[in-house]
Amino acid sequence: MEDNAFSLAAPQAARLREAIDIEGKLPRTLLALGLPTAGDTALLGDPDGWHAGRLAAAGIEVRSEPLTEPFRLDHPDASLDAIVSLWAGFRGVDAAACDEADRVLRPGGRLLVAHDYGRDDVSALRPNGASEYMSWSRRTGPFLREGGFRIHVLHCFWTFATVDEAGEVLAEAFGERGAAVGAALRRPRLSWNVAIYHRTRPPP
Repeated sequence: MEDNAFSLAAPQAARLREAIDIEGKLPRTLLALGLPTAGDTALLGDPDGWHAGRLAAAGIEVRSEPLTEPFRLDHPDASLDAIVSLWAGFRGVDAAACDEADRVLRPGGRLLVAHDYGRDDVSALRPNGASEYMSWSRRTGPFLREGGFRIHVLHCFWTFATVDEAGEVLAEAFGERGAAVGAALRRPRLSWNVAIYHRTRPPP
């Protein structure tokens, strides 16, 4: 489940996705931050098209693109209206990756990068917490200090039908850590904060 900062087997990922951001805050926020509903938008880090489907349901036209290392998009200069990177790409700020994004974006084009913000219930599911994500979101972090990005924080949830179902799904997907988080739940949802780093292509 690389498009949400976890690597899970397909059955586990499919079950968990039913609970993630059922309120649809992510698509609405991408729209509010300048993602065009029409035009040519590249969506990165969506290997099975799950987010593409959710965005399409919200009226946002996107085209899933592969992530490469080093980062390179198979598009002519100034040919895209927006690029959306979901968790797997832009892990911190790499100047060459930003230059490549600016190359293919039209003037005024938007680059929006989603990562976990940390400081939430979901952080406890990771072996090392969310220290990497928390460092990125600081004023001294690479996005805000070096990359010319602004940050918008979403307060989302993983929502289940019951506390028992939440515990079952979390234990199945995350083993002992998931079982511990599930056992501590008093309501059938986990807080999940998402950072959207966003910038407009600078003038040539």
